[in-house]
Amino acid sequence: MNTIIIYATKYGSTEKCASILAKNLDGSVDIHNLKMNNDIDLSKYDKVIIGSSIYIGQIRKEVKEFCENNLNELKNKKTGFYICCMHEGAEALSQIDNNFPKELLSNAIAKEHFGGEFSFDKMNFIEKFTVKMVSKKDDKKKPIDGKKNISNLSEGRIKKFAQLMNNSGKKNI
Repeated sequence: MNTIIIYATKYGSTEKCASILAKNLDGSVDIHNLKMNNDIDLSKYDKVIIGSSIYIGQIRKEVKEFCENNLNELKNKKTGFYICCMHEGAEALSQIDNNFPKELLSNAIAKEHFGGEFSFDKMNFIEKFTVKMVSKKDDKKKPIDGKKNISNLSEGRIKKFAQLMNNSGKKNI
């Protein structure tokens, strides 16, 4: 089976997850960054995995447009969706439900959040300031200083997602 992982990222976490995911999938796997080119021939693929980072509650514009422009073809593929964000549990999973088309999610083989990263060394001043301010509002977490990069990526969730995609035997219609 041929699989393509399509993603968009701002700082590289979603790309990092795509690479880990590809190593855990059976068969031929291509990885495609929508920022480089959004013209993809989906007819060559049995399975399509779409990933995006989340910023201010939204998936990347490139991913949203790709899903909208290819909705009919994607509905006839085995699909999986993942996001990278710093939220956990139900809050993170709701980001998937709120951002991807319902028609695609209802037939998806796998949906997951893989965790996220704050790459402060890649952020500008305003982005660092915003992250620090938001973290101060969350009483349950230790405030973030904006100097040291933070990662909570979950290789376990990535492998679980890959296993679901590998075990998918029937075509979603």
